[in-house]
Amino acid sequence: MTALTLAGAVVVGLTLGLFGGGGSILTVPLLVYVAGVPAKAAIAMSLFVVGVTSVVSAAGHARAGRIRWKTGLVFGLAGMAGAYGGGLLGPHLPAAMLLAGFALMMLATAVAMICGRGTPEPAPAHKELPILHVVVEGVVVGLVTGLVGAGGGFLVVPALVLLGGMPMGTAVATSLVVIAMKSFAGLAGYLQTVPVDWSIALPATAAAVAGGLLGGWLAGRIHADRLRTGFGWFVLVMGGFVLIQQVPPALFHTAWGVTALLAGAAAAIAAITYLLLCQGRRALRAGELGRT
Repeated sequence: MTALTLAGAVVVGLTLGLFGGGGSILTVPLLVYVAGVPAKAAIAMSLFVVGVTSVVSAAGHARAGRIRWKTGLVFGLAGMAGAYGGGLLGPHLPAAMLLAGFALMMLATAVAMICGRGTPEPAPAHKELPILHVVVEGVVVGLVTGLVGAGGGFLVVPALVLLGGMPMGTAVATSLVVIAMKSFAGLAGYLQTVPVDWSIALPATAAAVAGGLLGGWLAGRIHADRLRTGFGWFVLVMGGFVLIQQVPPALFHTAWGVTALLAGAAAAIAAITYLLLCQGRRALRAGELGRT
């Protein structure tokens, strides 16, 4: 276990504590490209790291009374069903396919962080909890969690705000309960066929827990929107790197392969341009709100 791996694990916990998600998206690349862990073992290990870190981070929120247990448990139980199924299915898929899927998840996370419209408007507080919607979304997000080892916090937090009528701080706290439940269910599925190197998993988890405690302490003391945007750009670059790593080398030696790569590069430039424009619109809206 290198110092760089431990430092990366601290960042994983830090972002989980700050945002209620996002940090888990770094765990698999950290374990694969820095610690040298095979892809499927890295996914299983990341589920353990994220699950334990989420439990510890949620404890502080629970003491402060910020967790909505009913909504969180309903979402979490549905997510556990999907995550266990994903954990059973994932080990039977090619590692390159799993990493490519994980990279696409990273790109989606980055877009959500960079282009988000700020804090969503919560549903009315008196509104009945839409159990069917919560269960369906929980199963879908859980399936993704189990397959690729990403907690899906960037999907869970808006869902809790919109479906559960929660303020943002309460949704972040409750999402940690959901992420922990889904992560352990996905881990249970992976452990049926994939071994975990605990000599790496336990120190990485301890470092992530320390980062999670620090993130929880920093939450509310820094400008979270700016930090989220910067983190989004970092995740975007990392997702692109992971995706490129899955391109077969032989593809570079064919005309069709070069054409596909050029088309991909053009699409990436267009996407980055869109994100820059999107970020500019957010800054303009923030300025207009500041003048009113």
